Amino acid sequence: MTNGLMRPMDNSPESIANRMRKLRERTGMSIDQMARAMGYASASSIQRYFDAGKLKQGYLKRDFVAKVEKVLLGKGSPPITRPEIWELAGPEFNFGATLETSNAVVISKNVTSGNKIPVYGSAVGGIDGEFAMNGVALYEVVAPAVLDNVSGAYAVQVAGESMEPRYFDGEVVFVNPHRRVVKGDFVIVQIHAEHEDDPPLAYVKRFVRHNSVELVLEQYNPPKELRFANKRVKSVHFITMGGANS
Repeated sequence: MTNGLMRPMDNSPESIANRMRKLRERTGMSIDQMARAMGYASASSIQRYFDAGKLKQGYLKRDFVAKVEKVLLGKGSPPITRPEIWELAGPEFNFGATLETSNAVVISKNVTSGNKIPVYGSAVGGIDGEFAMNGVALYEVVAPAVLDNVSGAYAVQVAGESMEPRYFDGEVVFVNPHRRVVKGDFVIVQIHAEHEDDPPLAYVKRFVRHNSVELVLEQYNPPKELRFANKRVKSVHFITMGGANS
């Protein structure tokens, strides 16, 4: 094991099923107990995720991994970490080991480049986690390799608990402003304020749709949809990965 992560990890059903089995066994939970804790009726609902012969996919869907995180995070010996869980969704969700910054942001050492990018955010977010995007950076962090040479790349510090259990208060997310956004992606959007002299409001949410009429976003905590008239939308940018704040 390295930094609490089990290696190697790949996209094969064997690797995924083996990882799921080892994480569950560390907690001492049965498959049935885990299924019920995740909100399913019985073990049959998740049995296939522990059996490579029945698992027909590779990396797991983000919605499912979020449920796994809610049940397994911090349990077991040694305690299960977020990187161990989110690797199940693919390498872009691997947060890895500690990067030295003023906010102790955690990203993988093997995915960092030498470039620094600004981190925007606010110490206190609004009701839905929004904050004023006034263009003033809180500090800088080393960019992950996936954003190396991406013009205009930046990061945002999440404010509030509105996207738990996917993103946590104080967590830093890394943004590619050029990548096309599709349904289900996590995004940061900028919405023009009611008064033109005020800075835009920024929201970290899940993308549902954007058309000539409106932008629709999904929030996790509490669950609801946010809708904004298209004329108020300044930008919708793709979140390529996140990093824990501790």
